[in-house]
Amino acid sequence: MVKIKRAYEAASTDDGTRVLVDRIWPRGVTKERAAIDWWAKDLAPSQELRKWFGHRPERYQEFKERYEAELGANPELPRLRQMIANEAVTLVYGAKDEERNQAVVLAGYLDN
Repeated sequence: MVKIKRAYEAASTDDGTRVLVDRIWPRGVTKERAAIDWWAKDLAPSQELRKWFGHRPERYQEFKERYEAELGANPELPRLRQMIANEAVTLVYGAKDEERNQAVVLAGYLDN
C-alpha cells in the first residue's frame, strides 16, 4: 500500500516506511521531524526536469510524461517495489501543490 504525504505534515505510526522522493531536503524541516527512513534522491525527477517544471501547473502533463520516462530506466525502482510488496510505504514530498507533484506521479506509476 502506497500513501502520499507532505513533509510538513506530522509523521504517524500508520505511515509505515517513509520515503522522501525529493532531490532537495524540504526547507525548514528537521531530520527528526521528517522521520524519513529512506531519502530516495535518485527516484526523484532529474535536476534538469525539476528545474524545467518549476511546479508550473500548465507544465504538469508534460512533466508527468517526462518523469515517467525517467522512472522506466531507474535502477532504484525495484527496491521501492520490493518495499511496497512487504510493508506500508508513504512517499514524502515537499511541494506545496498536493495534486501536481512527483509523489503523485510516482504513486500512479507504481499502481500501473
